[in-house]
Amino acid sequence: MKATRMAQGKTGFRLLDGLKVLDFSTLLPGPCATMMLADLGADVLRIESPTRPDFLRLLPPRQGDGSAAHAYLNRGKRSLGLDLKKPGAVSVVKRLLEDYDIIVEQFRPGVMDRFGLSYEALKQQWPQLIYCSITGYGQYGQFSQRAGHDINYLGLAGISSYSGHAAEGPAVSGIQIADVAGGSHQAVMNVLAAVIHRQRTGEGVHLDVSMTDAALALNHMSMAAVLAGGVVPSLESDVLNGAGAYNYFETSDGRYMAAGALEPQFAQALCAALDIRHLVPTMVSQRPEDRAKSREALREIFRTRSQQEWIKLFANVDACVEPVFTLDESARHPLFEERDMFVEIEDRASGNLSRQLAPAVVMQQGEDRGRPLPAFSGAALGEDTLAVMQELGFDEDELGVLEGEGVFGPRGLKQAER
Repeated sequence: MKATRMAQGKTGFRLLDGLKVLDFSTLLPGPCATMMLADLGADVLRIESPTRPDFLRLLPPRQGDGSAAHAYLNRGKRSLGLDLKKPGAVSVVKRLLEDYDIIVEQFRPGVMDRFGLSYEALKQQWPQLIYCSITGYGQYGQFSQRAGHDINYLGLAGISSYSGHAAEGPAVSGIQIADVAGGSHQAVMNVLAAVIHRQRTGEGVHLDVSMTDAALALNHMSMAAVLAGGVVPSLESDVLNGAGAYNYFETSDGRYMAAGALEPQFAQALCAALDIRHLVPTMVSQRPEDRAKSREALREIFRTRSQQEWIKLFANVDACVEPVFTLDESARHPLFEERDMFVEIEDRASGNLSRQLAPAVVMQQGEDRGRPLPAFSGAALGEDTLAVMQELGFDEDELGVLEGEGVFGPRGLKQAER
């Protein structure tokens, strides 16, 4: 499996060089957002609790001294261990705000306020501050203090009601749609929009990113139709959610093929390859009974051969038919090798290389084409605490006072543990 080697310190396309971000988030939505910013060249400094470590650090499997998921989602970021419940920690954050002017936080509404670090508490002194809060249900409203996870956000947003099969009910997605497409991506897009606004006006802004709001906004076509008085979608009710030939079809060896032959030219190519040209009218029909007929016919046909046989048959057929791969198969596929979708990133502590997903977008400047290059994998908790404090100008006496107050946790300024 080919991977592009990324040496520690190599920069690549650093389009966000100069942006400085304080990251108070944990787990997935916030760290994914700040990873994308760091991949693009932003200076991201994680502020981590030394007494309540990020659960992501404990998630198996292990890679070297730490979690593989943590090493990926927090690559390119430094780590400063601070106990925000200690008054001295707040003074450190405020010293950082003289240089870092973007905050990403993921606490429930009110937590940053109790630390004395809410947007309202900071904006008077730092009016240029961009402050992004990622929560399940937003900063206000009757659900603002309610606990939730991705599955809850998708349920409330209506996405689950028409995602799945009628016989089994709503499907649980293999990825966290609301967390990432809702929380992470909305955070990145709006932080960058706020940066452009600040460049024009000098003003910062508080971004209230609700993952449930963002999930609701993913219902682009279906909600537009409902609000215009159209039919409310349900499981297998529409051409795009399993009512017809746009579907997954089981093969003889228990694998699956994904058929997306929506347009007439693709339906014709599919039916020609399967020698069922008479079914073209039912595949492109708007009548539910016709779509169901084409779906059932394809189910029977695809069960007659193995996945590999179907891959070979459709290799040169332009019909929008592809295999459903497992993740390890995707990681070995020539498409992603040709696209350099995997990189080898250096661990700061050991110098060992680990294979990770590359940033998703290829960039070109003149003759130079490639992807942004992450500098190093996720840091140990508090690995950069002493270096950052020295950068801020704290002398030994000041550090001793803060350490005595427990600002840096029980291990103080000693070498961090992964």
